[in-house]
Amino acid sequence: MSAKQTGFSLIELIFFIVVVALGLAGIVSVMNTTVTRSVDPLMRKQALVLADALMEEIMLKASRNPEGGYSGNNRAQFDDVLDYQGYSTCCGMVMIDGTPITGLERYNIKSVDINDVVPVAGSATLKQVVVTIASPQGDLSLRSYRGGD
Repeated sequence: MSAKQTGFSLIELIFFIVVVALGLAGIVSVMNTTVTRSVDPLMRKQALVLADALMEEIMLKASRNPEGGYSGNNRAQFDDVLDYQGYSTCCGMVMIDGTPITGLERYNIKSVDINDVVPVAGSATLKQVVVTIASPQGDLSLRSYRGGD
């Protein structure tokens, strides 16, 4: 009487292990790429929020220097839009009084550019304000326009 053998041979078992290992390596590779890239939108969103906060601060100021107004480089005393021209930070984001903001050391205000723009011939001159934030993911610029008051 001959007994019929069932099961896997050693070669079939090794082939199965190799195929499963290659499949798992592919899945782990895709997951690693996905997890790494999931931080990118967060950093971009943080840069956008920082640019928006500075833009709002600038837009709330008068468009012209008031009589006897401030003309130095202390941001806490800026009293008009033009005071921000050329403003930048080098070592992380800071509060209006110059206090560093914890956790935002890798972000900087790269530049604030303010230019006069005449949108249509004969119309009032507007001030174009461009705030550029340097972030770990690259620069992000926010642009806004301010009319005279």
